[in-house]
Amino acid sequence: MKDELVIGLDSSTQSTKAIAWNAAGEHIAEGKASIQLHNPRLDCFEQDPSDWWSACITALKECIEQIQAKGLNPASIKSLAISNQRETLAFIGKDGEPTYPAIAWLDERSREQVRTFSERFGAEEIHRITGRPPDLTPGLYRFQWMKENEPDVWAKTQYFIDVQSYLVQKLCGGTYRTGWISADPMGIVDMRSHTWSKPLLEALELDESRLPTLHAPGTLLGSILPAVAQETGLPESMTIYAAGGDGQCAGLGTACTTPNRAYINLGTAIVCGVWSPEYRYSINWRTELAAQGEGYIFENCLRSGAFLLNWFVDQFVARGKADAAVFDSLEQAANQLPIGSDGLMVQPYFSGAMDPHWDASARGVMIGLSGSHTEAHIYRAILEAITIDQVISTEDTENDLGYKIDHYLAIGGGANSALWRQLLADVSGKPVLVSQTIEASALGAGMIAAFGAGWYPSITQAATSMSGSTVEYKPNAANYSRYRELLNIYRKLYKATAEINHDLVSFAAC
Repeated sequence: MKDELVIGLDSSTQSTKAIAWNAAGEHIAEGKASIQLHNPRLDCFEQDPSDWWSACITALKECIEQIQAKGLNPASIKSLAISNQRETLAFIGKDGEPTYPAIAWLDERSREQVRTFSERFGAEEIHRITGRPPDLTPGLYRFQWMKENEPDVWAKTQYFIDVQSYLVQKLCGGTYRTGWISADPMGIVDMRSHTWSKPLLEALELDESRLPTLHAPGTLLGSILPAVAQETGLPESMTIYAAGGDGQCAGLGTACTTPNRAYINLGTAIVCGVWSPEYRYSINWRTELAAQGEGYIFENCLRSGAFLLNWFVDQFVARGKADAAVFDSLEQAANQLPIGSDGLMVQPYFSGAMDPHWDASARGVMIGLSGSHTEAHIYRAILEAITIDQVISTEDTENDLGYKIDHYLAIGGGANSALWRQLLADVSGKPVLVSQTIEASALGAGMIAAFGAGWYPSITQAATSMSGSTVEYKPNAANYSRYRELLNIYRKLYKATAEINHDLVSFAAC
């Protein structure tokens, strides 16, 4: 396997990256293409599945071109696995074409179905089966929304599928199939048996034949079609193995295979996970199947992370993110400000709140604004709020589990921010390790592909061998003490504003 490569394909919310890895987990080549996210009306987010496919092809072709430019042979690529955005649901007709735009995980149109379906089926039973309290994010409630609001589309839709099964079918042909770790975020998987939940399917009146078949991580899903090989430059012998959800793949990419490490993805959403060998569920996390095929991930999620920073810059900073230097200049200015942004605090629930509140009507709040505050104050306050919220979630998880987590391992684009890294260390009082690659989701998929290629005897061993080195950032004790005070103030904010936000959401819906 010395000269061999594998590809981890990360089809995320805003882009697709195809990254070639060697057996040491070294980043050899990369292709990238953007994916458009449509916002047709208030709180609705959609995508065209054909954009997933065109971005996949573009990213793969660019990756192959880089491999060739380095004097390497594309025939050395042995296998591929896919990491994908989770909970996003596509609707496919008998002809293989979409019957409706794919509804993205950020979408909030099924707010009413979260309430009515959970009341009818039983919120606690949903939580027990799926590892998730009733919430906007899982696909479960989008099924019900479609059935109630677009009955013609529901009837015409032959297959309800995730991103991975769509891409695998395009790459390999055949029936729709996917990995456990891409299916379980849909919210209709029995987490103990790793199968589609029959009681939930009966409640939805959804036949299992309209869903992808489920496979354990590392299962062979097929070989690339000759036409795809010709278009991309990939070898015709290349095989594809079951992977899935980008959050679980990121956990694998950071070797989060022991209970003492929390990986944290500072990306579009903020996702933090801890591995456990046993199934447990709690309001303080959502439970996911682990990418190595053994055990579970207890995951915290803040829906608006870097998404919120981008929104602020696009909407309220004159230069906008079209200026490549805008984030650097904002960070430098924010870094000069005191802890607490001179009395300004943000509640970052711009897309509702998941753990521990599970409140679809939670909304963003800025409190303490004065005429002295600048865009840098708001920028820092957003970063502080995102970080404090996640640290609270981790501490609540620790209390529920009954043991402490030693450290964070940070990944995602936000891990490039020196200010954000240090905020996480100072607010938590824990060391923050930063991986040599921020592309942990693609690396996790690459690890599964490496197992499929026969490089390692298990996916866990692939993770151990390919995860690479890290750099450690230590907390500042004085800053930690100060942030404890701010954290205690922040804890009051949700309860103080929840009723007002609920009233405003109801008012806007009229």
